[in-house]
Amino acid sequence: MGRYVARRLLQMIPVFFGTTLLIFFMVYSLPGDPVAGLFGDKGADPATLAALRHQHGLDLPIWQQYYNYITGILFHFDFGTQIRSGREITEVIGGAFPVTIRLAFLAFAIEIVLGLALGIVAGLKAGKLVDNIILILTLLIISMPVFVLGFIVKSVFAFQLGWIEPNVSINETWGELLAPAIVLGSLSLAYVARLTRTSMAENLRADYVRTAVAKGLPKRRVIGVHLMRNSMIPVVTFLGTDIGALMGGAVVTEGIFNVKGVGGLIYDSVVRREGLTVVGVVTVLVVVYLIASLLVDLLYAVMDPRIRYA
Repeated sequence: MGRYVARRLLQMIPVFFGTTLLIFFMVYSLPGDPVAGLFGDKGADPATLAALRHQHGLDLPIWQQYYNYITGILFHFDFGTQIRSGREITEVIGGAFPVTIRLAFLAFAIEIVLGLALGIVAGLKAGKLVDNIILILTLLIISMPVFVLGFIVKSVFAFQLGWIEPNVSINETWGELLAPAIVLGSLSLAYVARLTRTSMAENLRADYVRTAVAKGLPKRRVIGVHLMRNSMIPVVTFLGTDIGALMGGAVVTEGIFNVKGVGGLIYDSVVRREGLTVVGVVTVLVVVYLIASLLVDLLYAVMDPRIRYA
């Protein structure tokens, strides 16, 4: 198991450098000048603009900017400075991330509870009426873009019924985050339900399940121990990789419900061409994604020991 963990950690290194390099070049290839944007339509004299570009290292070659950026993170945990506010980017990220983490956590909990419950019921009742209803419901959710679902939820439950506030306040509560969390987790919920349903339905016909039934084991033990353990392997893999997707996918949902999290920060930074802030936020998301993938692989290896020897 130790060699498996070491191998997985080593695989994360080129992935981290490759993704950050790609993101860095993509962001800096966008048109626009963050320094010129500080002055709006008034503009500024060329000497002032040149001095500010030099101060933030924007006059250096792109490869040198990336080298300074990545070494600053690795050796000093320094993500740079936000040009617009002059604040450390770590401080800006630190203010936005807790909000998005709470939103993603709530969406993840909804996704697990409802997705697994619907998938288990559909898998055990495969081919019957309840299975068809769940399949149609999940297909409807998958077919609907997140921003459309968000606007429907906001229009019906906020403006027509008045059950929720249309926008989340600055001091957001768990109750205020519930509606955006449902919207954020809806697509993943549908995929979890379908994955669980398919895996359960396939394993119900497996030899080891028939053997367990023939041995006279109680139905609860056959389903809870034998069937669930093998059926959950693809679902756990999806859930692990989905954590990073939820964090990154909050951009649209946070924009609809005016949540002051990472999504709003990325959107605002892209509009203002704040390349360092965008790259900093995405770098943190990459690290979250890599850690989640590592935990999933370890859990995968525990559930199926053949994986660690592959």
